[in-house]
Amino acid sequence: MQTSVHWLENVAFEAKTQSGHTIIMDGSAEYGGENRGPRPMELLLTGLGGCASFDIVTILKKARQDISDVRCELKAERADTIPAVFTKIHLHFVVTGKAIKEKQVAKAVELSAEKYCSASKMLSDGGVEITHDYEIIEAE
Repeated sequence: MQTSVHWLENVAFEAKTQSGHTIIMDGSAEYGGENRGPRPMELLLTGLGGCASFDIVTILKKARQDISDVRCELKAERADTIPAVFTKIHLHFVVTGKAIKEKQVAKAVELSAEKYCSASKMLSDGGVEITHDYEIIEAE
C-alpha cells in the first residue's frame, strides 16, 4: 500500500491514496489551520471504524442476516502529554435490520475484534485499550 501527503499551506495537507482518492487534512485555528478537513488523528479513528464496520457487514451478510444499516460510533481518549496517543477507544455498533439474530451480531463483533480488523489489531498491539458493544434495531 502506498499514499502520498503533500503540504498545501499553514497546517493543511493533501493526501492521495493508492486507490485514487484525495483527502484534505487540516488543523484547528489554534495551530494555524482553517478547518478545511479532518485532523489526522480523526482519520486514524475513522479508519478503525471503517475497518471494523467492513468486517461486521461482511460477516452478517455471509450469515444471511437481513441488515439494512450498520453504524459505528467511536469514542476515544488520548494521553494528556505529547505525543497525545490514543489510550482507550470504544466502538459502539448499531445494527438495523429485520429479525437480526443477537448471537450473529455478537459473533461478528468478536470476529472483527479478534481476527479480522487489522486496524484494531495494530492499535491494540500498540497499547490502546479497545472495547466494543452493540445494539440491534428492528427495521420497520
